[in-house]
Amino acid sequence: MLARRFELRRHILRKLFIHACFSVVFSFAVLAVAAPVYWYLGYPNIARTPTLLALFKNTIFSVYYIHMGLTIYWTTLVVAHASYYYRGLREGETKAAQLTTQLAQAQLQALKMQIHPHFLFNTLNSIAALLHKDVEAADIMIARLGDFLRLTLKRSDAQTINFGQELEFLRCYLDIERTRFQDRLVVEVDVEPQALGVTVPNLILQPIVENAVRHGIARQTTSGRISIRALKKDGRLIMQVEDNGPGLETSGNPVETSEGIGLNNTRARLKQFYGDDYQLEITNSSGRGVIVTLEIPAFEEGTTEG
Repeated sequence: MLARRFELRRHILRKLFIHACFSVVFSFAVLAVAAPVYWYLGYPNIARTPTLLALFKNTIFSVYYIHMGLTIYWTTLVVAHASYYYRGLREGETKAAQLTTQLAQAQLQALKMQIHPHFLFNTLNSIAALLHKDVEAADIMIARLGDFLRLTLKRSDAQTINFGQELEFLRCYLDIERTRFQDRLVVEVDVEPQALGVTVPNLILQPIVENAVRHGIARQTTSGRISIRALKKDGRLIMQVEDNGPGLETSGNPVETSEGIGLNNTRARLKQFYGDDYQLEITNSSGRGVIVTLEIPAFEEGTTEG
């Protein structure tokens, strides 16, 4: 109780003095109570302490017993403070983890709010245009949009999914874009089977693929290509999204300054999940277009980072 009441956080010298006074008082009080208890239980040596008063004096003024009492008090004080500090540390870690989870959830919701409006408007505009030209294509696009929204709602609260589920979501999204662009968009997917079970943050590739469509495909009149590749190597998951669009102005070098809101959000989410143990690199390809390379630890479902 005293350790909690006079915790050694602030005003340490004053509180140390208070504990020093209490330690002396407690030591003498315990010895004063212990002496008659020992006497009536028949423990004392009658030859050395023939009377209760002699036992009381020998106990109260014994350096050994006083030292033992002080040692017990200060040891208890140290253990109590260690317990309080450890409990506070665990509570702080729990609160930090909760705040990190809330931040990651907020970033995911912000990403969804950023993705959906213009994507839905573009999709609905394309459906409206197709209704007058190709009713069958418009019907396919509506069905794919329904699948897309269903998957989005189904996984709205999931912070992580396996890469196979992320790929399913991307395929649904790209099916809509392929219907929208028709022959102007070709999608190539090359994913190793070992990569499908790796846990990834939900919607981690969505803004990257969307950027490839918006800045790589939509800006050109010729046929566009988006390649999605993934492999698991040396305990890492390496993902790449490549387009054959006009590319970046800074040729051949990693780009850190031309990132939009989506990629900045993606980088912030990766920071929350993996700390500094990730790589996100944006470069021009050797020919034409942009390559975005994302590398993260390859944790399987059911495992944790620690």
